[in-house]
Amino acid sequence: MSAAPAEPVYRNPVLDADWSDPDVIRVGDDFYLTASSFGRVPGLPLLHSRDLVNWTLVGHALQRLEPESEFAAPRHDCGVWAPSLRHHDGRFWIFWGDPDRGVFQVNAPEIRGPWTRPHLVKAGKGLIDPCPLWDDETGEAYLVHAWAKSRSGVKNRLTGHRMHPHGTELLDEGKVIVDGDRIPGWFTLEGPKLYRHDGWFWIFAPAGGVETGWQGAFRSRAFFGPYEEKVVLEQKDTDVNGPHQGGWVRTPSGEDWFLHFQQRGAYGRVVHLQPMRWGGGGGWPVIGDDGAPVAEHRRPDLPPQPPAAPATDDDFPGGRPGRQWQWTANPRDGWATHHSADGLRLTCVRTPDAHDLRALPNVLTQRLPGTPCTVEVDLRLDDGEPGARAGLAVLGDAYSWIGLQRGPDGTVRLVHRFAETVADQERDAAPPRPAPGGRARLRVDIDAGARCRFSYDTGDTANTADTGDGAGQGGFRPSGQVFAATPWRWVGALLGLVALAPTGQGHAGTATFTQFRIRIQEKRADR
Repeated sequence: MSAAPAEPVYRNPVLDADWSDPDVIRVGDDFYLTASSFGRVPGLPLLHSRDLVNWTLVGHALQRLEPESEFAAPRHDCGVWAPSLRHHDGRFWIFWGDPDRGVFQVNAPEIRGPWTRPHLVKAGKGLIDPCPLWDDETGEAYLVHAWAKSRSGVKNRLTGHRMHPHGTELLDEGKVIVDGDRIPGWFTLEGPKLYRHDGWFWIFAPAGGVETGWQGAFRSRAFFGPYEEKVVLEQKDTDVNGPHQGGWVRTPSGEDWFLHFQQRGAYGRVVHLQPMRWGGGGGWPVIGDDGAPVAEHRRPDLPPQPPAAPATDDDFPGGRPGRQWQWTANPRDGWATHHSADGLRLTCVRTPDAHDLRALPNVLTQRLPGTPCTVEVDLRLDDGEPGARAGLAVLGDAYSWIGLQRGPDGTVRLVHRFAETVADQERDAAPPRPAPGGRARLRVDIDAGARCRFSYDTGDTANTADTGDGAGQGGFRPSGQVFAATPWRWVGALLGLVALAPTGQGHAGTATFTQFRIRIQEKRADR
């Protein structure tokens, strides 16, 4: 008799890219997740799963950041921080904190919308990480939030409020319900998620910082406390640093699971799925392997699903970017042209910031994959003015990009540039090269350390014998030195497509991107 097949497992992370500060709910047989989107637009990504392992991106709840004038230029680490997703009274609700403005809320009858315009629930600086609770036992509604010291001078505490059941306003000035300064060894307490379970109010909240912290659980018989605390997930002897900040969800069969992030440098905050159970040592939750994160585990007891992940590749049908793309600020009319064919046609936007991609609002971005990969895209620089340029970028506090630029004599050349973290303008990473026909296929190979190797194929073999880079054999040719991708302060590195031109008068031309592809170099089984 043959042996029984091994029990199917999943491997962490289940979302191997920067889906920062995840929160998760179940509605019927469906699971939904949202995450921080900071200053990118559209914001508040909406992901869907049937098995908690395979996720797809189905839309965004926030089409523009408000107030619009404040997000006309990039504010990479501002905007939408640590949202909470809930389903109540037949509607989906998302609350988030803008550290400079206060607590906002949007809601919708369906996950795909239509979502309401952002409503300011409570104004104030430093109000972050809000989470609502509608208490079915009493009919009361509550909200808890944390504090950003950079704006308020306050941190390491959680404040609770009574909330109007309509979710539109708070009914009191609030009270500190958990003070991390009073708990020995605790610091940077934030990211609370509020639940009701087994007669207790529960707050799941991380502390200790994003790279080195832990997940705490707090409980009280009354919302305003007093609360007792326990560390329920920490790194221990694993290689998962700072495992914390996420959400608890229960499956239809009664299994409990916890989704959280791990900070991974340039890759941002990737998402792990941990088994969870109640009742360990006095009714506390037990997460992972007795409080340590698991690298792999038996799959949730849910119907099998085909492998899936948020989309990355794009042919840009009709000139429209897919859901995976976000602008670095509120978009303006005319940046992209809709048309009947495939391909993204970007206007070479005139700007005084042509020397620094980090300052541009018209960069179209998506998340850097967390596994080694190869990124490729075809680029054509159409008729335009001298100085018009376009390309493929790896964008963070430092950046590098490769692309095409039209010279004063009208010819197009292949250019490769970079800017260090401390630099206020870019410089050449490699000498300009001819690009006959104004076309090139651009490539970035990214290894496990987020080190990026740029290369290009202009289809030209006539004028490359003196390069010494193997160009005489045709195909891709390396360009420049290895570039180590860097994150922003809170955001992982981004892949970007950009078209721009120096200041001047009149239309500066367009650039067309086609066949954007990301090929993962190390595919893993049992996803």
